[in-house]
Amino acid sequence: MTLTFEMDPAVGPALRDGVLALWADVYDAGGAVGFVPPVTPDEIRPALLRHLVDMARGDTRLLVGRDEDGEVAATAFFTFNTHPLMTHWVWLYTVMVHPRHQGRGYGRDLMAAVERTARTAEGFEAIEAIRLTCRGGTGVDGFYARSGYKEVGRVPGAIRVAPGDDRDDIVMLLPLT
Repeated sequence: MTLTFEMDPAVGPALRDGVLALWADVYDAGGAVGFVPPVTPDEIRPALLRHLVDMARGDTRLLVGRDEDGEVAATAFFTFNTHPLMTHWVWLYTVMVHPRHQGRGYGRDLMAAVERTARTAEGFEAIEAIRLTCRGGTGVDGFYARSGYKEVGRVPGAIRVAPGDDRDDIVMLLPLT
């Protein structure tokens, strides 16, 4: 079974709660998506609300993947640059696949859907690249490299996971042209 992807899904309680549950489950499984586990949906809610506000303004768009039961199983948030010299590329944030789906190729499917969206979706016509950051020491940079992203920068020790546990902030780029 594969995921079904939807760009700009209607935001309502089911989607909001699905993304919150996904985010918490990814963190609790050790995912490096903005928090340090354990985390609850209530602790994540403010970060999601910021994404939703940005979506309402048109600065951010959501790609959601649903599993065979229609549950939120994957996400990626595209954020457009507002700086006039940087409108030709987008940021990619909160890239997640539910831990129960790990090992099925859904991460590759999500990244392929991200690239396809950036190349073909309405509103992305001027986008020439996708940029993201990831936490060093997790191996996720290798995953993104296998998805075609290139490391273009690294800030040593920029992410403090815990006292004495600093990780690199790795910047990766996928050119679309």
